[in-house]
Amino acid sequence: MMKLFKYFFLWLIGGLVYYYIEILYRGHSHWTMFCLGGICFICMGIFNEIWSWDTPLWKQMLFGGITTTLFEFVVGCLVNLCLDWNVWDYSHLPFNILGQVSLVFTFIWCGLSLIGIILDDWIRYIIFNEEKPKYRLF
Repeated sequence: MMKLFKYFFLWLIGGLVYYYIEILYRGHSHWTMFCLGGICFICMGIFNEIWSWDTPLWKQMLFGGITTTLFEFVVGCLVNLCLDWNVWDYSHLPFNILGQVSLVFTFIWCGLSLIGIILDDWIRYIIFNEEKPKYRLF
């Protein structure tokens, strides 16, 4: 039961952080972005459970960016193409796929992953008494 609470709590934090980043950047967001942000945040944390603390931050950031892009593509195909909710459209950006993901945003997700990685690590340490974070850049 505690593990379920932990992941629900992390999902809430990830969803809120992403939702408000989007509010600051675009001036609006959508509830699906809250859900997707929470899922991506949990995935970044699970990465830390699988790999050791010796994993360089750049690899963790790359994983976070690619994972976020993959989830964004799946959710985008569902909410934008199938349901026609028009939550986002990257068709004006270079190197986009069906207007749902763009290489430009993959780089942005890699950068934002740093926030997610560090926030997840410290939440797990402070609230859930997990191992104290240690980082390696390279």
